[in-house]
This record gives sequence, C-alpha cells and structure tokens, in this order.
Amino acid sequence: MSLDISSEELKKNCPLDKNCDWCFLYRSTYNYYDLPIYKCNQCDLQTIYPKDKYDLKAMYNANYYSGAANYSYLDERKNERYESFVWDARLRNIKKFKPTGKFLDIGSSFGGFLTRAKLAGFEPYGIEISEYSSRYANERGIPTFNGSILEADFPEESFDVITLIEVIEHLEKPDLVFQKLTKLLKPGGLLLIQTANFDGKQAKKEGTKYHYYLPGHLYYYSLTNLKKILTKNGFRDYTVYYGVDFPLYAKLLKSMGSFRGVLDYFKWFRISYYHLKSKFLKGSTSSMVLYAFK
Repeated sequence: MSLDISSEELKKNCPLDKNCDWCFLYRSTYNYYDLPIYKCNQCDLQTIYPKDKYDLKAMYNANYYSGAANYSYLDERKNERYESFVWDARLRNIKKFKPTGKFLDIGSSFGGFLTRAKLAGFEPYGIEISEYSSRYANERGIPTFNGSILEADFPEESFDVITLIEVIEHLEKPDLVFQKLTKLLKPGGLLLIQTANFDGKQAKKEGTKYHYYLPGHLYYYSLTNLKKILTKNGFRDYTVYYGVDFPLYAKLLKSMGSFRGVLDYFKWFRISYYHLKSKFLKGSTSSMVLYAFK
C-alpha cells in the first residue's frame, strides 16, 4: 500500500536528501498497540503515521512514571542507587573521549544521570519535555529546560557532550533535530545516541512483534542510515558499541534494584547471555550505542 496524503509531509521532515519513497510496511503486533508502520524504500527509515494522535507533552505526565498510564516508564528516583552503577560506568567511558566540559542530556527525566555527570566533573544541563520530571530536576539543582530540543534556546556550540539515551526515536521533525544537534555541539564534541538498530537481526527477525514499536516512538533508525544522517550534518568519526557502552558488571548491579529475593539472581544468566551475545555476535541483537564526533 503506497502512501499518498502523508508523503509530502514525511518528505519535508526527511533528515537525508528528501528523495523518499514511503510505503506502508505493516501494523505492529507487539502488545495491543497496533501501530501503523511505514518505511522509506530509499534509506530504510521507519516511522509511525499519522503522528498527530501522539501528544508527547500530555503523554509524559505523572502517570507515565507511576505505571498508571497505558504506556508507562520507570521512575528512576526509586532506584537511583542501582541506576547509578550504569550511569557511572557510562560516564567513565565518555570521559575517555571528553574528560570535562558542558554536558547536555536530552530527555533527562528527573536528572539522575546528570547528577552523576556533575559528580564526575561535568557541567550538567538537561532538556526534558515532561513538566513533571523537569520541575523535579530543577529543584534538585540540575538546570533543565522544559520543552523540546527545537524549542531550547542554547547558544550555538555550547556543549562538549550531548547524550540522547533511548530518546532520538521519540523526536519529531528529525531533519531539524539533527541540524540543531550539530549547532549545539562544539567542534570536536561528542554526540552519544542509544537506540534500536533496525539493521540488527533481532529487529528483522521479530518484525511486527518487535518490542520497540511503542506509542511515542515516532521514528525507527538503523546504524546505516543514522551514520548517513550524521555525516550529512557534519559528523566525521564514529565509535559503535553493539549492545551498550558499559561493562556487564554494571548491568548486573543495576538489575539488583528490582530484585525481591534470592531467586531473582537467576536473572543474571539471561542478562549475561544477551550482553555477551551482543558483543561477540555483533548485530545479533538490535541494541546499539553510537558515539559520533563533530
């Protein structure tokens, strides 16, 4: 099924050359969401269409973090002690490339990651669309802009590090988003993007059942098209981490935050399996972290 009315709109927001060939791919079958997924035959970028029913600001309210909404996320404040094992391990890796400087986290939630970045010697700033969580972050001393990245009014070339951890897929108007990221980052700066890799075998194998098809996830990227987009916008060097950019031990320690008994430690076998699989069979899972340098 070809795409008609939406085609011009999607071409307008294309982050590459706007030479798009959008076609209906399928409706997702993960959970009960039943999302209409379209794919560009030129670059393999995928998207949900139409998007107008996803009011992101309304979606990310208190219920989103408490589990009371149909589509929810965790409240990191409840397990910050354990989340910090991963945050600190990631920051140690970032510091190999950028030991200090201004640090912007987009989709910064309650500011937990930025609190650890501050302790690690960075000057933290956040952008968060949720008024509920950004207010909390500001109250704890993490300067956080409430709104979208396109609304944020930071001076050009302000930041040494910009991170988007499971965030880029939430952002509409990707052509403008990637342009803004380039403008905000200093020359030689580091951009970290964690998202699903739709080049990966997991995404291809699971197809309509892939768990990354969620309300609020507006665009779906691959490592291939993400590199093309970033290169077009002035990035030149890349480091790719299949799975995640921190060691297994950090992930195991983080998981303890949800344990309720001794038997929960058996979950470590499954966590270890998928972590090691992503490292030794690259592309076998669809998790990835991309470090891009301007």
